[in-house]
Amino acid sequence: MKTNAIISLLGLSSAAMGAAVKKTSEPFGYKSGSKESIANLKDKIENVVWILLENRGFDNIMGGVKKTGLDNVVNNGPFYNLQDPSDPTSKKWYSQAKNYDSVLNDPDHSLTGTNFELYGQYNPSNAAIANGSLTPNLSGFVNRQMLQHPTITAQRATDEVMGYYSEDEIPTIVDIVDEFTTFNNWHSCVPGPTNPNRLCAVAGVTDGHGKNDEDFDVSAIDTTSIFQAASEKGISWLNYDGTNGAFLSDAMFFNWTAQNAKSNIVPLENFYQDAYLGVLPQLSYINPSCCGANTNSMHPSGNVSYGQVLLKQIYDAVRTGPQWEKTLILFTFDETGGFFDHVAPPLAVRPDNKTYTETATDGSSYTFNFDRLGGRIPTWLLSPYTPKGHVESLGTDPVTGKSTSYSATSVLKTLGYLWDLEDMSPRVQHSPAFDHLIGPKVRSSPATLANPHTFPGAV
Repeated sequence: MKTNAIISLLGLSSAAMGAAVKKTSEPFGYKSGSKESIANLKDKIENVVWILLENRGFDNIMGGVKKTGLDNVVNNGPFYNLQDPSDPTSKKWYSQAKNYDSVLNDPDHSLTGTNFELYGQYNPSNAAIANGSLTPNLSGFVNRQMLQHPTITAQRATDEVMGYYSEDEIPTIVDIVDEFTTFNNWHSCVPGPTNPNRLCAVAGVTDGHGKNDEDFDVSAIDTTSIFQAASEKGISWLNYDGTNGAFLSDAMFFNWTAQNAKSNIVPLENFYQDAYLGVLPQLSYINPSCCGANTNSMHPSGNVSYGQVLLKQIYDAVRTGPQWEKTLILFTFDETGGFFDHVAPPLAVRPDNKTYTETATDGSSYTFNFDRLGGRIPTWLLSPYTPKGHVESLGTDPVTGKSTSYSATSVLKTLGYLWDLEDMSPRVQHSPAFDHLIGPKVRSSPATLANPHTFPGAV
C-alpha cells in the first residue's frame, strides 16, 4: 500500500510523518561511533544494567504522555483501525485513553498473527515487502483481537489493543521520561513472539527461531551470546533471574551457559543487595517475572502498576548505591505483544541466513527471512550522564551512515564499543549505537522515582 494510503488509513498527516522520522542532533556534540564518543563512553561507564520487560508497544504505554517530541497518540493522533480491514466501509475504531492495569485477553503476537496486524493478511509477499510495493498499513489489530478472542466485542478489543495509559496511571514512567532519555524509534528484533526477540537481543541472531519452541526450554541454542562473549573478554556478568522457575532465564537459552556458567544465574533479589552494596558486575541482565497475575513484566495479564514497581526498585537501588555515577541503565521491552502502534516497522539487515516457516490460522504457510523489524517498544536510557528529558529519534547505521531505527541489537553494538567486542552478526554490525547519548559531565538526578499506584483493572 502506498504512503498516501497509509496516511489516510491512520489519520496521520504528512507533516506528522515527517516529524516521526526526523533524526535528532547529537545532544553533546558527539557523533556515534567516533573516537571521541567511544573514549567518553569508556571513561564514564563501568557497569550496565539491562532489563527486557514483556509485550508492550510504544503507543500502548506512551500514548498519553504529553511531552513535546514524543511521536505518540496525544501528540500526533488519534489513529484508527477498521473493524474489518477488508471492508473500507466498516466501522472505525480509534485509539483512546482507556486501558486496563491488567489486560486479560492476551493479543496475538505470533509471527503470522503479527503479519495480519501489520498487513491485514497472514501471508504477505516477501518480494513485495522487500521492493517497497507492499508496506505495513497497520490495519488488522482490532480485527485480529476479535478473531483471537471471539467472545469479546469490538469495543473491548479496541480498548485492549488500541488503548493507551494516561499520565496519571503511569507516574513512574512519566518521571523517567522527564528526567532521562526516551527513544522514539526503538523496534523489536522480530515481528513475532517473545523468545526469538530475547534471543536476538542477547545474541544478535534469531538462529531460525520464529516461535517459543522447545529449544528455549532445554538450553539447546548453539550460538554465541553476549554472556559468552563477555566471559571470553573477562567482563563480569550476572543474569538476575526473576522468573521464579516458570521458565529458563535468557542466559540459560544457550548450551554454553548450561555447560560453563550456570552459577552466573542468580535470584533477582540478589540484584538489590548487590546494588546497595556496590558490587554489581559489569553487566547486570535482569529477567522479570511473567506472565499472568501477580507478575511484574507487564505481559498480559500482568499489571502495568507492578511493572512500574519493578522499574522503581531497580532504579532506586542503583541510584542510592555507590556505583550510580558509573552505571548505565537500560529499560526496554522484548516485543510489542500484539498492541497497536502507528509507526510502521522498517526493513532490516538479516542477522543470519536462516529462515522460519509457520502455518497461519487460515492454513496458509509463510516463510520469514528475518529481514524486517517488529513494532516500536518503549525504551529509556538512565544515567547521570544522559541528557535530561531528551527524546531520541532515529540513530545512524554505522556501516552506511544512513538514519535508521534503534533496536535490541543496538545494545550489543554499544556494548561492543564499551568493551571492545566483535560484532555478533550483520544485524549488529548495522545497528545504531547510543554511545553519543552519554555526556562529558555528571548531572543531578532524583534519588528515587515517583511511586506507582494501582488503577481500575480489566472489567
